[in-house]
Amino acid sequence: MHGTELAELSIFLAVARFRSFKQAAVERGVAASAISHSIRNLEERVGVRLFHRTTRSVSLTEAGERFLSELHPAFGQIEKALDSLNSFRGTPFGTVRINIPNSIAPFVLHDVMGPLLKQNPGLHLDIVATDRLVDIVEDGFDAGIRFGERLMQDMIAVHIKPTLRFAVVGSPDYLYERNIPEKPADLREHSCIRYRYPSGAIYNWQFEKEGEAIDVEVDGPITLDDQELMVEAALQGCGLAYVWDNRVMQHLASGALIRCLDDWCAPDDGLFLYYPSRRYLSAGLRAVIDMLKA
Repeated sequence: MHGTELAELSIFLAVARFRSFKQAAVERGVAASAISHSIRNLEERVGVRLFHRTTRSVSLTEAGERFLSELHPAFGQIEKALDSLNSFRGTPFGTVRINIPNSIAPFVLHDVMGPLLKQNPGLHLDIVATDRLVDIVEDGFDAGIRFGERLMQDMIAVHIKPTLRFAVVGSPDYLYERNIPEKPADLREHSCIRYRYPSGAIYNWQFEKEGEAIDVEVDGPITLDDQELMVEAALQGCGLAYVWDNRVMQHLASGALIRCLDDWCAPDDGLFLYYPSRRYLSAGLRAVIDMLKA
């Protein structure tokens, strides 16, 4: 098998994983037309149609499904063989794909990416930050980062830093003629800046004090899907925001925002990097874990 054929097989796996020529092209850093051309060449060579294509969707044919089930383990063995060469090197090489929630990515990866790449010059990080709930196996990630209560079964989880904490914040202008909330139930008298998940679900604000846990379904005039926008809305007096306190430290220090319900906002020490239990742990992923471990 020559290099072109191997590349086409790799492209087939990418299209099969994403069920999309466009997303496969983004992952591989090429034009969608190049992906389509490679798949067409592969289908012509094997004499079998591997994908059903419409203007809106891409799906595997029965032959494509069978081919995928045979090909996937073989590529896993190739990756394992390549990674075994790391034992002859001073530092690991290869690509590590990681999924992480966009809302916490800056705090988890702060002071990590630079030292990690400096210590491992052959390492390539491919990080996708999204608050969408991702299946790391189906979407081809080596690992994901998530809070413990949302981990899937059959995963190995490694506790990582930092410890994060939410804060309820509002501007002095907003709070000037209102009572500062002293308990979560008081939020029903306030305009709150709501957060919407990519799934469309609205996030309930969660509080804990002396063993008592409370979820509050807040209401308000504005709903956003980005914490930076939530902070900006709070600064402009639109209402109270519930965001990671790392994101508002400067505004709290300057007085542009005021913290509320501080004693009800417990630290969340349940952040984990996780990967499939059946997956071979590459030297590159091991280096990432060592850097992030709590």
